[in-house]
Formats: sequence, structure tokens, C-alpha cells
Amino acid sequence: MSQENQIYTVSIYTENNIGLLNRISAIFQRRHINIESIVSSISEIKGVSRWTIVVKVTEEQIKKIIGQIEKQVEVIKAFYHTDDETIHQESCLFKIKSDLLFDERQIQNIIKDSNANIVTVNKKFFVLEKSGRRQELDELHQKLKPFGIMQFVRSGRIAVTKDEMKISEMLLAFKN
Repeated sequence: MSQENQIYTVSIYTENNIGLLNRISAIFQRRHINIESIVSSISEIKGVSRWTIVVKVTEEQIKKIIGQIEKQVEVIKAFYHTDDETIHQESCLFKIKSDLLFDERQIQNIIKDSNANIVTVNKKFFVLEKSGRRQELDELHQKLKPFGIMQFVRSGRIAVTKDEMKISEMLLAFKN
């Protein structure tokens, strides 16, 4: 087992339960592990939510955490994946003064080159949306900083696995 920290994406499938966030985060807190990102969303299975949690830990730690989650939290199943086993993205929004969009050719080129999307424009501001890998979003943020970002918000990582099996089939395999 590797004793070196690496990035793991944890996928937890559960029915909606009150206090679930507290129970999950407490498991990481007791082990003094920082959660890099946590996202809750509906899943491909009706009535089931998916939690995606990104942490940097050892393989031994992630195995223990998954075991604790499955014992202490009402989950259908919890999985962990390395970066090599997932396709992952983050998303961000940038709010910038509108006059810059029309007066600065450089900002227009940045938007075009980064494949960002303008989602709204009014007299005071425009909003850019960009999804991609963390590094791409960091680079776009640095390029836009000199223009004065009014607001910036970023999601945590969302991920899908590279394996070909549907998650519903994976969950059924674990029930049997």
C-alpha cells in the first residue's frame, strides 16, 4: 500500500437524509483530513443522490475512510477513485464590468482562446462561465485578474469514472 498522499475522488451514493453532510464531514474531521471539495447532486438513479468528495490522503487512509462511511453513514455504496480512473471538471463564473467587454480587444481574445461562454450581459457587467480542469480555470483567472473581477465563484470537482459499467450495475453487483 502506498504511504504517499495522492488525490482521491470519493463517490457516495445515498438517499437524501437530514444531517448527512455533518456525518460525512465528521469522519474526515476526526482524522484531521482536509476536504478539498465536496459536491452533492442528483445521480443517474432516480431518488438517489451522489456526493463527490476530493481529498489528498494515503491509500491506507482512503480505505479506512470508505469503511467508516459505509458503517456510520446511511449510504447505498461508497467508492474511491484515483485521478487516472476519473474524468473530472470544475466550473466557475466570473463577473466583470461590461464596458471592458466592448472596449478591450484583449479580453475578447482571452474569452475566445479559453473557450469561455458569456452567459449574461447588461449595462453594468457581464458573466463568463468556464468549465474545465483546475489548471485551466486557474490560468483563466490569472488572465482576467488585471481587468478587475467583480465576483468570482467556483464549484468543486465533479467526476465520472472511466469504466464502462453503469453505476446502477455497479451498485447491484455490491448488493449480491
